[in-house]
Amino acid sequence: MASIEMIMPKMGESVMEGTILSWLKKVGDSVEEDESVLEVGTDKVDTEIPSTHAGILKEILAQEGEVVQVGKPIAIIELSHTKQETFVEKQLSREVENLLDTAIKEEISRPEIERYSKSNRFYSPLVRNIAKAENIKLEQLEQISGSGKEGRITKIDILKYLEDTKKKIQLANSPIKSPTVLMPETHSSIQTGTDEIIEMDRMRKIIAERMIASRSISAHVTSFVEADMTQIVSWRNKVKNGLLERTHQSITFTPIIIEAIAKAIKDFPMINIQVNENRIIKKKNINIGVAVALSTGNLIVPVLKNADRLSLLEIVVAVNDLALRARNNTLKPDELDGGTFTVSNVGSFGNVMGTPIIMQPQVAILALGAIQKKPAVIETPEGDFIGIRHKIFLSHSYDHRVVDGALGGSFVRRVADYLEKFDITQHI
Repeated sequence: MASIEMIMPKMGESVMEGTILSWLKKVGDSVEEDESVLEVGTDKVDTEIPSTHAGILKEILAQEGEVVQVGKPIAIIELSHTKQETFVEKQLSREVENLLDTAIKEEISRPEIERYSKSNRFYSPLVRNIAKAENIKLEQLEQISGSGKEGRITKIDILKYLEDTKKKIQLANSPIKSPTVLMPETHSSIQTGTDEIIEMDRMRKIIAERMIASRSISAHVTSFVEADMTQIVSWRNKVKNGLLERTHQSITFTPIIIEAIAKAIKDFPMINIQVNENRIIKKKNINIGVAVALSTGNLIVPVLKNADRLSLLEIVVAVNDLALRARNNTLKPDELDGGTFTVSNVGSFGNVMGTPIIMQPQVAILALGAIQKKPAVIETPEGDFIGIRHKIFLSHSYDHRVVDGALGGSFVRRVADYLEKFDITQHI
């Protein structure tokens, strides 16, 4: 019976390795395709890894606590008869994808805290990196109560510890206390009179680095188009309550605009590209990233895969699901990877337009402004008149190295055209 190597999968942008946290299956167990086999941690996320094939777990090649490079084998699965005919093609495709991905990813520094403490307590890469960024010492980690398997500290545990520490510092710095400057080891915040110096957290440092890098890589240009959303606003108001009752799904304007974007990308496929040195890579799949604001103020961008192949209802369900799990920190690594175009809803903050920064290695991003009621000229066969319309600004930033103004401007205009020609007779 044929066997196949299960390899360490991609775990998001700029991640080249993962740590085996625990095996959920033991040698000899049967596994189904897409069934979780082990738990892996990186400096960004801890997640369960599913099997790529059905069969028997024949051998475990990487033990718990071991650090494994992306693309390296971690287990051997003895295939079931029904899966043997395609496993070679699948494996070759995965290996090529991982080799290409690894070749362009940047190296990341290893955290200073060891995986195991003297008490043999395990710390995942995510926890170690948060501890390093927040200047938490190993002795302090040992005192934190963990809610994970065998008392392991999870991301939620360490973030709660940081929040509790912050509250203690604020209390210590209240006016009724001594004005002594406090600089505790567990929090990188210094109160000096009326000023507070705050050290960037890990995610903010990553965002800062990537935004600066994007500006230095891409020649940013932004085109603006105002679209009439009146018909869509009226249609949504008619269908939203019934949809909520039938499917328990809320429909916002974002999925409707994503549908229009996917259609426009099919009309202008040279928007759906990436640049690798002097080569332009035209992406086959239309994978739209949706920026989601977290309670911390940071942004995370889960990716809606193959958006052009989904119905409007499927887009609604997928966007709601990704946004909810993004805020609950339960996204899988591959749901943050593979985007070819990005949407950012600045209108949710009350902004009418913006100049968004491109998500590398993509070449374009669209910001959605707030929908506002405005007086507008309405043309009719009987003559023009002034009426109240719902309008939205679409701000399209694109990489002028490879996207000329004609393409960048025509694309965002086409998105507006699809919105203004929205079929209000359709059912959802």
